[in-house]
This record gives sequence, structure tokens and C-alpha cells, in this order.
Amino acid sequence: MAEIVLVPGFWLGAWAWEEVTPELRAAGHEVHPLTLTGLADRAAEATPDVDVYTHRDDIVRLIEDNGLRDVVLVGHSGANLPVTGAADRIPERIARIVYVDAGPLPGGMALIDFNKPQTQEEWRKQVAEKGDGWQLPVPPFDPAADPDNLADLTSEQLARIVKLATPQPFATATRPLNRPTVLPDVHCSVIASTFTPEQVRMLAASGNAVFEPMAGMDLRHLPTGHWPMFSRPIELASLLDEIAR
Repeated sequence: MAEIVLVPGFWLGAWAWEEVTPELRAAGHEVHPLTLTGLADRAAEATPDVDVYTHRDDIVRLIEDNGLRDVVLVGHSGANLPVTGAADRIPERIARIVYVDAGPLPGGMALIDFNKPQTQEEWRKQVAEKGDGWQLPVPPFDPAADPDNLADLTSEQLARIVKLATPQPFATATRPLNRPTVLPDVHCSVIASTFTPEQVRMLAASGNAVFEPMAGMDLRHLPTGHWPMFSRPIELASLLDEIAR
């Protein structure tokens, strides 16, 4: 059985894993869902200085303070950089990283850089107009406008996400993560929801610098929207259990 640390993506807190956590505990794992600085029940800690390194250190602190070893470190979506940075910092404690509908970015690349120019422009406008210049507001989670990412979510689930989600400190999206020259040898898995393993391999073969490293990882497919902890929590927990053993 494994020590599993669950790190939510943008706008979410530990509450996002409420349907996944009991399934993993029932399978015998020790599970540690984490709320990152400035979000959810830690929203009062939000400042313009909260960035990807703040969130990396949150993860490192949880693991070290609890004496965890052989950790299966799970990061959803925008948590990809913090979990990567934590594994770079304490590789001796990490058995595996699991990226949920995400993957590691090249060193020196910020999360915002992965998005289309139109999305980058929209984010910066939202931050300037509604986020006091330093917070990315919670998106509307409108399935009519974003059907692929919000696939399989009920109206009740969408309403709960909007109610509990909190603005994201924007420096977590704009500050890149610098990685070591020699990367630690940490096993990695990808649970792809809005893309397929075949697409990863195709993009990697085309020379895409983001997807090239992912092609050599343990690739799993859980077809649903971008938020499988809500839309497919039982299936997601089952995959995490399988990977962790």
C-alpha cells in the first residue's frame, strides 16, 4: 500500500478529492489531500507573491513534516508544475508522479505559456479587470462554452464547483519552474482524460517539446472531461490504486 498525496489544480482545494479519497483509503492506502496556499480553506493566505514555488514548498512541507516516503504524488491539471518541482526537490521521497490530464512542462516554461495566445490574453484581461491585478478569477464553468473540458459533469456538480472554487494567485501561472540540469530519475504516469495516449505519441513524434517526455511515461486513458475527480471519481481512484501498487 502507498502513501498518496493528492494535489488539486487551479481554483480547487483538498475538497476536490472528496469522492476519490475514501475509495483509495478503502483500498488500504494512506491518502493526503492537500490545499495549496491561497486557495479554498487557505484563501486568506493569498497574496500577489504566491507562486509556483510557494505551492512546490507546500507539497515538500507536507511530505517532510509527515515523514512520508515512497510517495505517489498526484497532480491534477495546473498542479503539474508544483508536483514536478517537489519531486525535483526531494526525489528520494517520491516513488512516482501521476499527472492527471496534464504532464510535466520543460524547465523555464510557465503554465500560461502552454495555453493558446487567445487564452493567455483572456486570462491577463480577467486578472486586470476582475482579479485586482494578481488573481485569476474562477471561470464560469459553462458547459455550453466549454463542452469538452466539462464533459460528464452534472448541473449539480458544476454548481458546487463554482460555489467552492476560489480565485487562483496568478503568479502560479506566470512564473516558470526552473528544473535541474540533470533531472532526477522519478517514475511518472499520465492519466489522460481530454486527450489520448495515441495523441501524446503523435505529438511527441512531431517534435513537440511538451509531449516528447510524456511519450515515454506510463500512459493511461480515462475518457471524460478535464475534471475526472468529479465526473469519474470511482474510475480515477481505481486507476490510482492500480498505479500505486
